[in-house]
Amino acid sequence: MTQSDPRAFLYTEDKLSPDEAQRLASRTLATCDDGELYLQFSASETFVFDDGRLKTCDYSRDAGFGLRGVTGETTGFAHASDLSAAAIARAGETLKLLDPTTAKRSAPPRATNRHLYTDQSPLDLIPFADKRALLEKIDAAARARDPRVAQVSASLVGSWSVIEIVRPDGFVATDIRPLVRLNVSIVAESNGRRESGSFGMGGRYLYDRLFDEANWNRAIDEALAQATVNLESVAAPAGEMTVLLGPGWPGVLLHEAVGHGLEGDFNRKGTSAFSGRIGEQVAASGVTVVDDGSIADRRGSLSIDDEGTPTGETVLIEDGVLKGYMQDRLNARLMGVEATGNGRRQSYAHAPMPRMTNTFMKAGKDDPAELLSGMKNGIFAKSFGGGQVDIVSGKFVFSCTEAYKVENGKLGAPIKGATLIGDGPSVLTRVIGIGNDLALDEGVGTCGKGGQSVPAGVGQPSLLVNGLTVGGTG
Repeated sequence: MTQSDPRAFLYTEDKLSPDEAQRLASRTLATCDDGELYLQFSASETFVFDDGRLKTCDYSRDAGFGLRGVTGETTGFAHASDLSAAAIARAGETLKLLDPTTAKRSAPPRATNRHLYTDQSPLDLIPFADKRALLEKIDAAARARDPRVAQVSASLVGSWSVIEIVRPDGFVATDIRPLVRLNVSIVAESNGRRESGSFGMGGRYLYDRLFDEANWNRAIDEALAQATVNLESVAAPAGEMTVLLGPGWPGVLLHEAVGHGLEGDFNRKGTSAFSGRIGEQVAASGVTVVDDGSIADRRGSLSIDDEGTPTGETVLIEDGVLKGYMQDRLNARLMGVEATGNGRRQSYAHAPMPRMTNTFMKAGKDDPAELLSGMKNGIFAKSFGGGQVDIVSGKFVFSCTEAYKVENGKLGAPIKGATLIGDGPSVLTRVIGIGNDLALDEGVGTCGKGGQSVPAGVGQPSLLVNGLTVGGTG
């Protein structure tokens, strides 16, 4: 192998060869129902320009393996940051603690040669000086745009990962994953009051899209608009009211309050509000929710998941009826269904579990302008910040970073301090309007579960919800 072959980062003549990896996987997993040897190399960089200077410039490389064996419901897992035959053999000793399988071995995933993103690494194609210059330009342009700008922070993050999945049955799958992200945060000040706004974009592509002048200028405009709007905000009302959720990023509420409850492990264990409810009406008519990891270049997309299963569109809720769950191989086998390509892990040091990719509600037929004009009183929530969610019950509290009063069908004053309170299953039943303006987020989402973080996508059309509790300050 040569350095022009990305697999050269995984295999070296003196430590590990592809043939050795296959022999080790076959030997160490011989008595297991399922499992794999997961090899990974990754490189990442982070630049943060804040307060007029480059404050952070990090570059890191990491490589290692995870060896997982599954027998029945029991998983054995060992990992090390050493891609060598000797280290893998030592890890295999851990799997001897598992009881030998008495069942038929699981079939390998379906093979695919699909590529949803480029194999090129974004890290080396643009010089360091150009990355710093971009952040300097963003800082200068934001400050020049409005005299109320008091502080600007801009960050550029990129990573490139090579993974290979080696199974004892001879199945081998390789994926090469780029990921980039640009974030702009602005603090505006007027009459002693300071408010912030932020905007980000990214995906599984190269830096060139983020260096496009129109794109980074849009990031400035959006962050500045949010900050200056909030300078005029008034105290948020409180109580139960009609809420219009904007398209795109507000889908993070759907992701957190509903998405986790539709993951296979919670439903197999009976701890989700959706457990055992396949075929039941769990949402208002017209509500269709899918998870789709096969959308090209999206932050949450994967050509194959971290077990080698090709991703695709999984229909979770169709016209209000619960149709299925997101599955990794283990939960799919134990529930007697097919894996859906949702087996994900943070890195080689973590075992896979059912996780979302790009989860969103499909568009309806309503005109968003008519949804607004039909509201007597309520709020319009355009963007969200942080939130807290109980992923078993779906109960949530989300803070709005940009929201407005709605009075007699028209947008009123921007409001500050609004929080949305409720539970995901109930919210879905209270949907009374679904816009025709489906939008996916800009590519900034990160999902946490079980101590692991993975990139994820969200989305939705404009969504009118009746009787949602708003916690306010007024």
